[in-house]
Amino acid sequence: MSDHRLQFFTFFKPEKTLTRLRAELCLLTIAACFQTATLSATEVAPEPMRILFFGDSLTAGYGIDPALAYPSLIQTRIDAADIHAKITVGAVSGDTSAGGLRRIDWMLRQPVDIFVLALGGNDGLRGVDPNDTRQNLQAIIEKVLAQYPEAKVVIAGMRLPPSLGKEYTSQFAAIYPELAEYNQATLIPFLLEGVGGSLELNLPDRIHPNPEGHKILAETAWAALEPLLKHF
Repeated sequence: MSDHRLQFFTFFKPEKTLTRLRAELCLLTIAACFQTATLSATEVAPEPMRILFFGDSLTAGYGIDPALAYPSLIQTRIDAADIHAKITVGAVSGDTSAGGLRRIDWMLRQPVDIFVLALGGNDGLRGVDPNDTRQNLQAIIEKVLAQYPEAKVVIAGMRLPPSLGKEYTSQFAAIYPELAEYNQATLIPFLLEGVGGSLELNLPDRIHPNPEGHKILAETAWAALEPLLKHF
């Protein structure tokens, strides 16, 4: 046998080549299994239900730690119930229905499954025409449903102090049930039920709930939200 052939057989040793091929095949199999497991894990981890609380200082937790405000308390209850849902708070203290209409598009950049509309109280305190408030709130709802047609809408009703006049306060209070009926939305008749006007449950300004007041707001809002969460 020639030296060239000896050199070839010395370089090409079948047993070493087979061992190397088996090792490479094993590594490829492990990599494929890991990739499949990763994809499976991604597939079985759905996105959480998205709940947007859109409001003013009541929803922002004015004057208290935001972690003690009613949206945060509801998130705690959702987590305790092992419901796969995430609350986003889009609240600005002092905001009006007109202000909400100007900023709703920015908030809708993220998906919305349940939309909680808690605006309008500042309109009433400023004497805004109830028809204007109604139109602004309706426009907000329409923007939400135009982008997320399957979203469920919850409307948090507000009432005004009697000192603002019977006719005006009656017209204002009627806005919320009318909107709920027109849009087939869930209605919270009065977000501040059991809290409004209470010295013990509000801050010294007698307008904004304290932490104890927010616990009651959370209960009130939860009663409307819970059936929707079960539906999803």
